[in-house]
Amino acid sequence: MSIEAVSAPDRDLLRPLRYLWRVPLLLLHVVLGILLCGFILTWNRHAVMKSGREPFTHRMIRAWSKALMRIFGLRSVRVGQPMRDAVLFVANHTSWIDIELLHSQRAACFVAKAEIANWPLVGWLAASGGTIFHRRGNNHSLATVMQAMVERLREGRSVAVFPEGGTGHNGVLRVFHARIFQAALDAEVAVQPVALRFMRDGRRQIDAGFREDENFLQNFLRMLGGAPMDAEVHFLEQVPISQDGRRRMADLARERIAKALEDRAA
Repeated sequence: MSIEAVSAPDRDLLRPLRYLWRVPLLLLHVVLGILLCGFILTWNRHAVMKSGREPFTHRMIRAWSKALMRIFGLRSVRVGQPMRDAVLFVANHTSWIDIELLHSQRAACFVAKAEIANWPLVGWLAASGGTIFHRRGNNHSLATVMQAMVERLREGRSVAVFPEGGTGHNGVLRVFHARIFQAALDAEVAVQPVALRFMRDGRRQIDAGFREDENFLQNFLRMLGGAPMDAEVHFLEQVPISQDGRRRMADLARERIAKALEDRAA
């Protein structure tokens, strides 16, 4: 069952008022993030889940990310349950906020484009959280990323990727690249699809992420002043491992995410 996908009206009289209280809160939260990364992550950044119990570091990452979402007017909502470490999470991609959205429910090492490393605040936080940066179009970079993913997974750490290879626009879910699923095969871990969607008054907001021709700063400021929304993280049924069918794994993961994005009851 599909739902009406809409955008928030551009004329929002309350936007200036939201900036008045959200900007100071964001600055304070950044300071707390510096302390978090400078002490807790440095002290215990390689901790892994044991017997299904999250280490203290992971709980702090989730708490900080959930608070960041609230500052942006986003209420993080979990649907379903994430699998225990180690697991390869594969999710749809709309904007930079997706990393913090998934982190609000489950700490993981992300694979992200190399440009993010140079973004203010977000790049520093991503690097501190163990993000693996990939330079698109560079085969050597991809090979290095794949090796790093397998190593993290074998260490017992979860890894999260965006198989579309870039951000989608207007609610369009792009084709998933199959090669990224090879890391799960090599490390012999499960693959769990994750659907990320933004909702307001029961309707999906397709432009909560990047609009076409919108840069990071424009999107950051638009979201910071935006009206409240629910940011849903749907942890879906795992994809069966297929040694000779990573293309099938990619297509099945995409099918499950597409259904969750469109289904009222997902």
